[in-house]
Amino acid sequence: MDDFSTQLEETLNNYWAEMIQAIPRIALAIIILGLGLLLSNAIARFARKRFLMRAEDPLMGTFLGTVVKILLVTGVILLSLHAAGLSSIAAGLFTAAGASAVVLGFAFKDIGENFISGVVLAFNRPFSINDTIRVDEAFGKIKALRFRYTHVKTFDGRDIYIPNSDVLRKPVINYTADGFFRHEFTVGVAYEDDILGVKSVIEEVLRTHLEVVDDDFHQSFVVEDELAASTVNLKVYFWVNTIDYRRAAIVLRGVLIRSVKEKLMEAGYNMPSDIRELKLYGTTQDIPIRIENFPMHDNAVGLGGK
Repeated sequence: MDDFSTQLEETLNNYWAEMIQAIPRIALAIIILGLGLLLSNAIARFARKRFLMRAEDPLMGTFLGTVVKILLVTGVILLSLHAAGLSSIAAGLFTAAGASAVVLGFAFKDIGENFISGVVLAFNRPFSINDTIRVDEAFGKIKALRFRYTHVKTFDGRDIYIPNSDVLRKPVINYTADGFFRHEFTVGVAYEDDILGVKSVIEEVLRTHLEVVDDDFHQSFVVEDELAASTVNLKVYFWVNTIDYRRAAIVLRGVLIRSVKEKLMEAGYNMPSDIRELKLYGTTQDIPIRIENFPMHDNAVGLGGK
C-alpha cells in the first residue's frame, strides 16, 4: 500500500512538474493563436478586396477571401500546436486532412473540377456580368458566376446553368466584349432596277440612322450577294453598339429593314416576290386565270390589265 501511494505521488508530481514546464509553451501557443487569428482576418479582408477588384464578382471575391482565411487559420492552429509541444497532434491532423482531401477528391471529382474552373474563371474569364455570350447552344446574358456553374439568362426568359468546366473547355463567343457587333440582312430587288442606285439608297439609310455605328474601324456597307430566281440579293452589313444586345442587334435590325423597304419603295425600286412555276400533269390542258385591278397603296404594287 505504501509503495502504491508513493508511486502515485511521484506520478502526480511528475505531471505537475511537466505542466509547470509546459505553461510557457501553452502561453506562447495562446499568444500565437490570438495574434494569428487577428492577422488572418486582416489579411483575408485585404485579399477579399483585391479579389473583388480583380474578379468583379462579389460572390466569387467573397468566396476566395474565405478560402484564404481558412488556409491562414489552419496554418495558425498548426503553428500554435507545434509551439505548445503538440507536434504529433498537429502532424496527425495534417495527415488526416490530406487523406480526407484525396478521398473526397475522388468521390466528388465533377464538383471539384467545376469549383476549380470557377476559381480560374474568376481571375481570367472571357466575359463579365451582363455580357451576351454563346456556349454551345446556350445563348444569352451572363447573370452570375457561382461555385459550380455559370448562370446565363436567355432572351426568351430561360435560365441556363452551365458547368464551369464546360465554360472553361469549350469555345465562348462573346458578342459584347468590346461593345460592338456587326449584324446583317438581305434585300432582294428586281433585275431591271439600277443596283448602284439601290445601294446608294440603303447606304443613306445606314448613314443617317443614329444607332448605327459608322467610324474608321466600324464601317457599314452593302454588297451584291446572289443572283436569285427573281431578284438580285444584296447583303447589308452594319455595326451596332451592343451594350444592350437585344436592342441593338435584334430590334434595330427590324427597324432598319423597315426603313430600307420604305425608302426603296419611295424611290420607285421594285422588290418582287419569288417566281412560282405551275406545271400541268395528266389530261389537264389549261387552268382558268383572271387578273384584276387592285387599288394602289403607298407600299403596294398593283397588277394592271383585264
